[in-house]
Amino acid sequence: MAVRRSRSPHIRVQGLKKVFTKEGAEIFALKGIDLMVEHGEMVVIVGPSGAGKTTLLHILGTLDRPSEGKVLYQQEDVFSRSENGLAALRNREIGFVFQFHNLLPEFDALENVMMPALIQGVAKKEAQAMAAEVLGEVGLKNRIGHKPGELSGGEQQRVAVARALILRPALLLADEPTGNLDSTTGERVMQLIFSLNQEKGVTLILVTHNESLASRFPRQLTLADGRVI
Repeated sequence: MAVRRSRSPHIRVQGLKKVFTKEGAEIFALKGIDLMVEHGEMVVIVGPSGAGKTTLLHILGTLDRPSEGKVLYQQEDVFSRSENGLAALRNREIGFVFQFHNLLPEFDALENVMMPALIQGVAKKEAQAMAAEVLGEVGLKNRIGHKPGELSGGEQQRVAVARALILRPALLLADEPTGNLDSTTGERVMQLIFSLNQEKGVTLILVTHNESLASRFPRQLTLADGRVI
């Protein structure tokens, strides 16, 4: 599979540690992660429950800050940014797809997908056009006026993928994106996600417990007890 290369990696993680405090006790979720991901690479993260997979993904997506260490995006130490700066980076550069689609039930598919563009300051009419285009790309051209409750589980997840893609992010982070779907629907969603990498060069990092799905990735990372093994 062709992977776009550049002079510097897309992501470089150095000495990443994360410590949580619960009832006065320290819990070491990540114990020193070093990692490099190239532009356009496909990486899957596997490991037992509690290994730190989701914690690592949240830090890579700047949803959480590390206790120690650095995350460099194209050589920039992203956590040197303010919270507003991180939010701007997240909205512009990173797409998220989770096991649960987290769509807003009172809004239709078009309105849900528009949200990141509106947050970015895109005019409403332009955001509508952008949302309609990306919904067409995920096969939902005829469902844009339907609310989440009127869509199947697979359609809801495709809306979530469209929302993640509306600003054409360079990085897509996915946490068990098919974990709540039947096998046929899950395969359709994964084919869509794989096509984003192959056709648009989106860097993909995915967390899963599904061994069959993980085997389809050219690069696997196994986390155990907060470390890459």
